[in-house]
Order: sequence, then C-alpha cells, then structure tokens
Amino acid sequence: MAKPITIRKRGDTYHIAKRVPVRYARVEPRSEIWVSLKTDSAEIAQQKAPRVWNDLINAWEAKLAGDTADAEKAFEAANNLARARGYRWMTNNEIAKLPTHSYLERVEAVATRNGVPDVKEADALLGVAKPPAITVNRALELYWELATADATRGMSEDQIRRWKNPRIKAIANFVAVVGNLPIDQITRENMLDFRDWWSKKLDKEGLTANSANKDIGYVESTLRTVNEMKRLRLDLPFGKLRFKEEDDEQRLPFSEKWIKDKLLAAGALDNLNTEARAVLHAMVNTGARPSEIVGLLPHHINLDANVPHIIITNEGKRTKTSTSKRTIPLVGVSLEAMRQFPNGFPTYRFKDRISDTVNKFMRENDLRETPEHTLYGLRHSFEDRMLSAKVDERIRRDLMGHGLGGRQRYGNGASLEDAAAILSEIAH
Repeated sequence: MAKPITIRKRGDTYHIAKRVPVRYARVEPRSEIWVSLKTDSAEIAQQKAPRVWNDLINAWEAKLAGDTADAEKAFEAANNLARARGYRWMTNNEIAKLPTHSYLERVEAVATRNGVPDVKEADALLGVAKPPAITVNRALELYWELATADATRGMSEDQIRRWKNPRIKAIANFVAVVGNLPIDQITRENMLDFRDWWSKKLDKEGLTANSANKDIGYVESTLRTVNEMKRLRLDLPFGKLRFKEEDDEQRLPFSEKWIKDKLLAAGALDNLNTEARAVLHAMVNTGARPSEIVGLLPHHINLDANVPHIIITNEGKRTKTSTSKRTIPLVGVSLEAMRQFPNGFPTYRFKDRISDTVNKFMRENDLRETPEHTLYGLRHSFEDRMLSAKVDERIRRDLMGHGLGGRQRYGNGASLEDAAAILSEIAH
C-alpha cells in the first residue's frame, strides 16, 4: 500500500513534504523534498497533492529513462519529462521564437541544484535534446511497433501478412534507389529520384500508375507515422509525387453472354480444381468478393434454412468495410456450389491465392472476355444484372455490401425471402 502524502504548512502555504523514493536517488540528489502546493487552503491542498506527487514521479521516471546511451529512448524520455513538467516538447529553435515571457517561464522552470541547472530538465524544457538518427529501415521496424495494433485489429494472420508485404517491398525499393538514409536527411531530391525511378519502371514494364502510387504512399505513411508518433517534428519533403491514374483501371464486368456461353459452358472449368471452380460459381449469383467466399466458416453457410444463404462477417478476418457485413441468399449455380462445399473452402481460407489461381486458369484457357477481365469482374457483373432488372437501389446496395451514399441506414431492408425471389429471376 502506498504511503500517504504528508502535507505541511510553511508560512501561509501548504507543501508536500516527503522523502524521495530510493529508486530515484540517481536522478534526484535530495533525500527529502518540499514542494509548494500554492494554496493556503487545507482542503485544496489535499486535492492537489496526489496530482503534484504523480507529476514528480513521472518526471523522475522520465529522467531514469533518459539516463541511457540509446538515442531513441533518451529523446523519448526528454519528451515525456517535458510533458510531466507541464510543457510541450519543442526544438531549441522553436523555443527561441517564443514570446519573451514564455521563454523565460521555461528557463525558470528548469530545476537547479546549488545554482547549477539540471541537465536533463534543460534538455527537455529548452529543446536541447536532439532527435535520434532513425534510418529508413529502422523507421519500418518502429512502424510495426507504433501502428500494428490499430491497423491490424480483427485481421487474420494472412491478412496481416498481406498488409505488411507491400510496405516491406516499398521501403526496400526506396532504400535501393536513395540508400538507407537517416530520415532527417531525406531531401526533396531523394523523393524526386524515387519518383523518376518509378516513372521509368512504369514505361519499361507496362505497369499502371496505381502500382507506383501505392509504393510512394507506403513510404510516405511509414515515415510520417514515425515522425509524428516519435515526436521528431521533422519537415518531411513529401507532396505532389503521385502519378495521375487513368479511369480505365476499373475492373471490367463480364457480359451475360460470356458468363453463360463461356464460363458456365459444359466442361469449360473441368480442369480447374473443384474448390476454385465452386468459388467462381458461388460468386456468379452472390456478387461476393473472392476473399469473402473463401473466408466463409462452416457456420456462415446455412443450406438447411428455409432460404439457403451465406453470412459475410468479420469472424476470422476483417471485412473490407463495416457495410460489407451482410446476408446473401443462395440461388442457381451458387447454391449448387455451396452444396458441394458445405464447410467452405479450406484450401483457400484466409489465403491470398484464389484470384491468382482462377485468373491464371482463365488466361491459359481463353476464358477472359478481354485481357483486362479478372475473376473479380463477376462481382461487377452481378451488380449490372441487378441494375438491368431494375432491382431497388437499397436492395442492390445491401446485397453488394455498399454504403448508402452517406445516408442513414433505417430498417432491415428486404427480407431474405424477398431477396431470394429477386435473385432467382436473374440467376444462372
């Protein structure tokens, strides 16, 4: 149990009078301290004492943390010490630009011992502490520590892997072009060199602007997060680096005729493995994303219900958006596909492989309507069929897992029975 805080009156003012804990002897030479509570009211003094003592503890802890050769820890400790003393950490140059009274307030707040300023407090309150030299590769390591918990909450292991890999690749590309520089030494020229490298790569390999923009974005967000979370206060040379993206990069829907005469033709998919074939069929009349189909767990597949259906949820993985959670009736070839695999698709569950497998098969067997068509196009085809059948917009959005364009979602929407009846009319 913590010892009570002793409050004593000296003259007209109450003070905390307490022995310094042995833990802080290295950073606090006094064995006992008297700290003014700046009040002559015993009641107010009792209220203020715990907070003031807690601030002292935080300041001592920050000094202990700063008593290290580790530059990152020492800099973080200086930030924490400034906050514990009631100030925001600022660079020495920023402090020099403060109004005179604010500057003097910080100077006077630095504790002294026998007239000599406390070095750690001066580092913290007067901006003497220097930001550590964090390299680009080190920034990526720190990014995992700083951002992973929030960014990956609810993700499966495979989703986390797929979240990490593009950032690892982007940082590796950046380092290969400009070197593993300390991030405070990155210049605008370095960023333009990286953009030029991507410009040549786009032309040489026929890639889309989206590929370059993602790489640039991952580098920017990684370094920006570390700069902000570590309070480095660096002016990073970002902005106006992205390439213009063309409108025709949208995934193309398959036509009704192509789905019927090619993809669903007898024997067309016989050489595709049975799970992948069933995933393709399941998409035709549900419009679900490939990842949503392969992410289904056995209890998400309800074949014995009055209306057979699947439930798209974030169990085991994270859905793309909050509106992606939905229930979709099963009809036509999609119902038959799920009857073949009532427990889902273990070969592909939570793995980023189904699209590659099916797209490769379609490419090698002339099953793409154009070279730009992919498996994902079946989702867009499903929406186009509903639109052609004049299905109500609310029902279309609910089945696709789309938001309502900023409008509030009221009621439950169409019943499962009504949705199944509507889809039966346009099903393959």
